[in-house]
Amino acid sequence: MPSGIWKIDKKYRGERIQESTGTRDRAEAEQYLIHLLEKRRERKIYGVRDVRTWREASIKFLMEVKDQPSIHISATYMAQLDPFIGDMPITHIDDDALAPYIKSKLNPLKGRPVTNRTVNIALQRVIRVLNLCARKWRDEQKRPWLDTVPMISLLDERTSARKPYPLSWEEQTILFSQLPEHLQIMGMFKVNTGCREQEVCKLQWDWEIAVPELETSVFLIPAGFGGRSEKAGVKNRDERLVVLNDVAKSIIEKQRGQHAKHVFPFGKPDEHGVGTTINRMNDSAWKRARIRATKKWLETHIRKAHDGFTRIRVHDLKHTFGRRLRAAGVTEEDRKALLGHKNGSITSHYSAAELDQLITAANKVSVTDSRAPALTILKRRQG
Repeated sequence: MPSGIWKIDKKYRGERIQESTGTRDRAEAEQYLIHLLEKRRERKIYGVRDVRTWREASIKFLMEVKDQPSIHISATYMAQLDPFIGDMPITHIDDDALAPYIKSKLNPLKGRPVTNRTVNIALQRVIRVLNLCARKWRDEQKRPWLDTVPMISLLDERTSARKPYPLSWEEQTILFSQLPEHLQIMGMFKVNTGCREQEVCKLQWDWEIAVPELETSVFLIPAGFGGRSEKAGVKNRDERLVVLNDVAKSIIEKQRGQHAKHVFPFGKPDEHGVGTTINRMNDSAWKRARIRATKKWLETHIRKAHDGFTRIRVHDLKHTFGRRLRAAGVTEEDRKALLGHKNGSITSHYSAAELDQLITAANKVSVTDSRAPALTILKRRQG
């Protein structure tokens, strides 16, 4: 009885039982042992199945996916769900059981509410775990943990999803004039390449590949790229080709030599000559610049800016690049390649002629201000 806690060490019907009773009281410990033996007897004689709790299932799930890039995200959602359904049997998990969790996220007592999309990410993991309980996981008698999986309702994401907002050339000029220098450079690269935020933040010189036939270079981001976390990969798990138009190429040349590893280092190198990178572009500096840009628009036009501009996100720069390509008449296949969308091709096998075609397409939007061709994007008028 170490630490005063009674522990069970007993052999019952050929099965060794070793576990803590969780109590220092002998009578309680004996009652717990009787209860435990009765459960074992029912299971052996009558085939009564152990009822698993959500916590047991979620822990088993996390152990199975511990090597996946999204493990930290899964763990976060499991921790959020545990106070609401952790002790609940998996047979009781349904819409009613999940309702308090959903309410806490959409109408929190403290903090900001999340979107329906964020709630659905958690619910999708619940569905995945319950499917594993029914279709994969088995007890000692080879019976599934769960007989049937209930229908879990997902929320309508259209009611809360923020629509992409592609910038006009004038909006881009005003916004970028308010950004600090490092975000201005990274933003200009992003809006001319369609890279995702982490692809810009962590871009490495080792990924650059010279294309001497075209007197230029491209970047090939490996499928195992680490994103914000070391295990996070490229979104579609394929290599990501980054084609440089004239603006992006000029930015790369200006960044060359600033850091041995990273294209966009942040801050001065330390005593070992090692610089740092920023984890995200959408930080407080971006948000302050967004406020200044909104005021600048009002001063210039004597009318309020579009709501999408007042809440412009870093990811909208990627949407801007894509919309401009489409407006310039670039084919869907080339747009997918330039934006890094999965289209069945192997990016590392592009020929020089194909790369030349992509560079030509990207150069149709390789300008930095309103002197560009008129690529009008329709936007609903604000009331």
